[in-house]
Amino acid sequence: MKRTLFDAEHDDYRASVREFVARKVQPHYTDWENDGIVPRTLFADCAALGTFAAVPEEFGGSGIRDFRFNAVLAEEAAHAAVAPALLGPVLQADVCMPYLLDLTNDEQKARWLPGIAEGTTITAVAMTEPGTGSDLAGIATTAVRDGDNYIVNGTKTFITNGINSDLVICAVRTGPDPHRGISLLVLERGMPGFTRGRRLEKVGLHAQDTAELVFVDVAVPAANLLGEEGGGFFGLTANLPQERVSLAVAAIAGAAAAVDWTLRYVRERRAFGHSIGAFQNTRFTLADLVTEVDITQCYVDRCVEELVAGRLSPVDAAKAKLWATELQSRVVDACVQLHGGYGYMAEYPIARAYADSRIARIYGGTSEIMKEIIGKSLKLNN
Repeated sequence: MKRTLFDAEHDDYRASVREFVARKVQPHYTDWENDGIVPRTLFADCAALGTFAAVPEEFGGSGIRDFRFNAVLAEEAAHAAVAPALLGPVLQADVCMPYLLDLTNDEQKARWLPGIAEGTTITAVAMTEPGTGSDLAGIATTAVRDGDNYIVNGTKTFITNGINSDLVICAVRTGPDPHRGISLLVLERGMPGFTRGRRLEKVGLHAQDTAELVFVDVAVPAANLLGEEGGGFFGLTANLPQERVSLAVAAIAGAAAAVDWTLRYVRERRAFGHSIGAFQNTRFTLADLVTEVDITQCYVDRCVEELVAGRLSPVDAAKAKLWATELQSRVVDACVQLHGGYGYMAEYPIARAYADSRIARIYGGTSEIMKEIIGKSLKLNN
């Protein structure tokens, strides 16, 4: 079924992204996986590609705020089997930038956006803490007002771009109320007391840096407060639909890529005198997979359309994130099985996808949290 999400300008951008990935990412991907981090220059390269084009023109961007361009980058990264390398730039474009576009004042925009537009400033969002996962109300990192500064103490973990980041949008507790006591502060590289913990060793996503961040009496200027004090929880939740659709887009792209790799493999691989694809079990398995992928793609595309139109609800975003990530896990597992022993060899993209995709059901809100959001919308407790 022909997709109707994209216009001609998105198709032109896709061609540019495909060429960019082939030239700038794929030749270096193995080295970046071994290093556990991508070079900072990749963000500058992505900026030249247009990844951060949503920055307004007066600050060095193009002012084009169309999430469909973001979706193109995620899809091409998945099909080229290099999504972990581009996860950092995707996080900056899809998750961090809405905060820095919507919650900043004029002075903050002038201070931070030019570097983001040119890819020399790298950003991260720090919500998760060692004792607090999906429960934003449980945030314990404190920020106590002291004159013109906030004094920040606490620890964040599982932070994407944790090593590379220059600006960290940090959820902190400024008051006792579970929700209205949360604020957003931007911590900057080099602030005394702000240190990076160890780069975390993960099961997958090896080319993407994930780290712990430690704050000990960090003096953060009050001028780095995003929005109003006490408005952090609502700022976080307002951006969650886009974050979750971003994850859904990546998940369904990863599932579709896994099916494509597997179709090629089963056509070429032979057993008992026939191609593996000639066996009924293979055909039936892949028939189920392509059907589920196509149906899910339609729903995710509709969510992207609603997001672009400013109408996407948190519940619909949760549905997309839940279903697409759960489907990705099922698809990748089935495709590993169809590859046989080669599906367990790291040289094959399906094996790397098996390790890389498992986190999708956890980050951005676990599948269980997505079900809770959807379930609450049904008003079953009345």
